[in-house]
Amino acid sequence: MTILCRCENIETSEGVPLDVTGVAQVKVMVDDELLGYACEQFLGKSVMEIKSVILQTLEGHLRAILGTLTVEQIYQDRDKFATLVREVAAPDVGRMGIEILSFTIKDVYDKVEYLSSLGKTQTAAVQRDADIGVAEAERDAGIREAECKKEMMDVKFIADTKMADSKRELEMQKASFNQEVNTKKAEAQLAYELQAAKEQQKIRLEEIEIEVVQRKKQIMIEEKEIDRTEKELIATVRRPAEAEAYRMQQVAEGQKTKKVLTAQAEAEKIRCIGEAEAASIEAVGKAEAEKMRLKAEAYQQYGEAAKTALVLEALPKIASKVAAPLAKTNEIVILSGESSRVTGEVTRLLAELPVSVNALTGVDLTKIPLLQKMTTSQCQAAI
Repeated sequence: MTILCRCENIETSEGVPLDVTGVAQVKVMVDDELLGYACEQFLGKSVMEIKSVILQTLEGHLRAILGTLTVEQIYQDRDKFATLVREVAAPDVGRMGIEILSFTIKDVYDKVEYLSSLGKTQTAAVQRDADIGVAEAERDAGIREAECKKEMMDVKFIADTKMADSKRELEMQKASFNQEVNTKKAEAQLAYELQAAKEQQKIRLEEIEIEVVQRKKQIMIEEKEIDRTEKELIATVRRPAEAEAYRMQQVAEGQKTKKVLTAQAEAEKIRCIGEAEAASIEAVGKAEAEKMRLKAEAYQQYGEAAKTALVLEALPKIASKVAAPLAKTNEIVILSGESSRVTGEVTRLLAELPVSVNALTGVDLTKIPLLQKMTTSQCQAAI
């Protein structure tokens, strides 16, 4: 069973009231005699009642022990305080057949801030001691650091001096070695350059001989190329040109012959056409002359009658020319109030006709005997 013991406002040996909480682990002993004691004490009681009896016993011993100790003893050595409580309470609870397995102090505090003040004092003292310790440690550390630095600088100076000496000796040896090496290198370089110049001269002589041979070969090739080009020009230019010239000459001669023959044929054609046209004109002229001669003889034979026939033949042509402006006229309307005036108008027009004919042809119709014998109706019909 776990028993929680709590004591409040219990004064210590110094009269400081404290609140203390402890936890106890207990059990019933299994020994026959002790088990009989437990049965005598707790048979018929509940677990809560058993815990209450044990709790009161433990709390009594806890109060009694708190009154004999100081606050510092209780607070600083809780294990000793718990052991003391367990040792004092163990015989009493043992006679009830109960064994205390463990007892620990869970909490210790007060309401008058005694513990906090004690803690502050202790804290201040600890802080003071800590600061003093830190300062002393820093002082010792600074002194030791300075001593170490001095030793380090001494050692470093000695080491640097030795290193400088070693480095100087090394540089002197390197300079000596470099001088010997450079001398050998210069001699070797001069010998190499001299030998290289000799070899280069030999190579140049060989190259000149090769260039001479190549130039001779090139000249031979160029001469052969010139011959080939000349033959090629003869074959591809001269011969075709000569053939083309001969062809053009033959074509020109053929054109000339063609033009000569064409001109001769054209002249012959023109001559034949001219002769035919001349013969035709001559025949037409002769026919016209014969026609005119016959007309002249007929006019001479018939006299005035022939002239009248010519005039009558010409009258329809004259009438057509005179009536040409009226060709598009559908009808002519003569306005007159009396029917007898229409006849008068027609008669007047016919009376003016000879004058118009005489003005146009120079023939006086009034002097032609045939027309003098014709009546007005006949003249109208003739017109």
